[in-house]
Amino acid sequence: MSNNPYGNSFGGGLGPQTVGQGGQGGAGGAAGGRRDAAGTAGLAGLGQGAAAPGDLIKETTTAKFSADVVQESRNQPVLVDFWAPWCGPCKQLTPILERAVKAAGGKVKLVKMNIDQHPSIAGQLGVQSIPAVFAFVNGQPVDGFMGALPESEVMAFIQRLTAGQPGGDPIGEALDEANTLLSEGDVASAAQLFGAVLQHEPGHAGASAGLAECYLKSGDAERARALIDQVPADKAEDPAVAAVRAKLKLREEIAKLGDPAQLQARLEGNADDHEARFDLALIANAKGDRQTAAGHLLEIIRRDRSFNDDAARLKLLELFAAWGPTDPATREARRRLSSLLFA
Repeated sequence: MSNNPYGNSFGGGLGPQTVGQGGQGGAGGAAGGRRDAAGTAGLAGLGQGAAAPGDLIKETTTAKFSADVVQESRNQPVLVDFWAPWCGPCKQLTPILERAVKAAGGKVKLVKMNIDQHPSIAGQLGVQSIPAVFAFVNGQPVDGFMGALPESEVMAFIQRLTAGQPGGDPIGEALDEANTLLSEGDVASAAQLFGAVLQHEPGHAGASAGLAECYLKSGDAERARALIDQVPADKAEDPAVAAVRAKLKLREEIAKLGDPAQLQARLEGNADDHEARFDLALIANAKGDRQTAAGHLLEIIRRDRSFNDDAARLKLLELFAAWGPTDPATREARRRLSSLLFA
């Protein structure tokens, strides 16, 4: 970028420039090109107006720039995101930056500056279009990019920026953040992070398994299976991949047995619908609910031991063998079976 007061040029980190507003190249200049008052009022505060929680991400002003960016960058790298409320690509990039910075686990911070309210710093740095991101290290701008880059490229940029820091593992930290998001129910954000890792490192077992889990939680088992099938052979036995494969197998087994809700409704309508109860027992066992599975089979034996040539008792003995003699479910169900048979 030209007119850089610090005398530093960006070292190859520039992405393609995005246009500013209204689709006109260069119309997003830092010091000009504002929308009219009515348009700005209608868009103000959308997407980027509020500061993100925590110390890693904050908004800054012209007066606070020295402390928030220049001084703070002596502790760790600081990314400065120059944006404006009317900038569509800014609204795409900022959430990506926030996720990537959080995933970096404190190795980099993000400071956002609204150029409509604070144009002078962007002007001094020669910003011509937004979004524009500057990386400051030890008080100086050392790298940067323009445009709404994909999440994988943003993560790679941060990885290069923090490569010299001790313990830096952006991939591992991104996976930790993604798994946390997934456990908290934020499937969409988790999927974006897992996907970004896969773009950066195709075939990564943990990221493949994580993204497949996102598909499963979204009800898309077909895409989950397709993703797991693409995992390289040398990573196919990874515990996370194996766990997803087991879940997919379980879904297939349950699907063959029928809809549990419909089976339960049949049973509630007719307590002697032994076929429905038998299938519910198989579904419960497939889900790992051994007590419920045994309970259904024992109830069939109690009501009609002769059902389907003693199928309930024979299946129960088969489950005992699979569960093992010392399993609590086996021991309890054997006791109840003895009571039924020899009462």
